[in-house]
Amino acid sequence: MAADDEFLKRFNESFHEAGEPAPEEVERRQARDLNEKEVKVQGVYEHPKGAFVLLRDSRGRAMPIWIGHAEALSISLAIEGHTTPRPLTHDLFRIVLERLGATVDCVLVDDLYNNTYYAKISLRSNGKAMEIDCRPSDAIAVALRTKVPIYVADAVLEEAQVEWREQES
Repeated sequence: MAADDEFLKRFNESFHEAGEPAPEEVERRQARDLNEKEVKVQGVYEHPKGAFVLLRDSRGRAMPIWIGHAEALSISLAIEGHTTPRPLTHDLFRIVLERLGATVDCVLVDDLYNNTYYAKISLRSNGKAMEIDCRPSDAIAVALRTKVPIYVADAVLEEAQVEWREQES
C-alpha cells in the first residue's frame, strides 16, 4: 500500500487539474504587476491561416489573438447581438453562473508565453472572489455575453501589438 501512496503523491505533484496551469506557473504569473488596460473587441476576422479576434485599447494599440472557428462564431454572434435557438457553450456557461448566483467581474488576458496567450475569468460567488484560468477566446466570448470589461496586461499589449487599419469596403 505504501507504494500506491507514493505513486499517487508523485502523480499528483506531476499533474494538475485539467485546464489548470501548474502551481509554479500560476505563482510566476501572479508575481508581476500587470498594469491592466481595458480593451474593446474590434471584430473577428478570417485569414488564410485561420480566424482571429482583434482587441484595441484606448491608445489605439491593436492586438490579434488567433482563435478557433467555433470561438470565432461564438464571439461574432455576441458582437452582433444574435442568439441561437439552443445555447452555445458560452451561453450555457453564462446561464449556469446566473442560476448559481455567481457573477463575472471582468476578464483578463494576463500573459503571452511561447506564443500562447493566457487569460482569467474573475468571478464572484457568495461574496467570494475567484479567478478561473481559461483560453482568451473563451474569456472574451463570456465577457461579451455578461457585458463585463476585458483587460489585457500592458506588457502583453506592448509585445503583441500590430499596425492595424480598418480596411475600407
